Amino acid sequence: MSGSYVLLQFGSDPFSHRYEDLESRPAFTVITVDQQANLIVHIAREAAWSQQHPEIMGPRNSYLYFGPCKAPGYLVYGNGTEVAMVNHLRHKKDASISRYFTAQNGKELKWKVSPQKMECLDGRSTVATWELSQPEDVFCARLTIKHSGLTMVTEILTTLCLNRMAMNLDWKL
Repeated sequence: MSGSYVLLQFGSDPFSHRYEDLESRPAFTVITVDQQANLIVHIAREAAWSQQHPEIMGPRNSYLYFGPCKAPGYLVYGNGTEVAMVNHLRHKKDASISRYFTAQNGKELKWKVSPQKMECLDGRSTVATWELSQPEDVFCARLTIKHSGLTMVTEILTTLCLNRMAMNLDWKL
């Protein structure tokens, strides 16, 4: 059992990219499903990766349903209930770079958000870190997930993507 798992991000578009593990197994796919009326993005955990880690729990996918003009809408994990996107992008202080969300297990987690690096914390413990790659790398970014984050890995990936999309769209929340 490893202490952490590394996923490499291929593609820089926050609305369409993929993650692979270090053995080149597909781990997650982020794809724009529809943008005719309102944007819909699907985030899917791939079986090729998740079957390597039996401790992975939670939903296999999520959908992000944006409002008109790519305004914040809602998201759905698996076949679950709708959750307003802004509930997964909460901040406690006006000037804070941290964004809070409540996982399906009831725990409150925090993303420390910046364009080059993001950290997801469960209390004082880091459960995931996303960092942009170096210019010489063939991938765009690296996501390191601690073993404790596997039980909510789809939620971690979904909120990471949502934070990146919010920055890209310059949402003032």
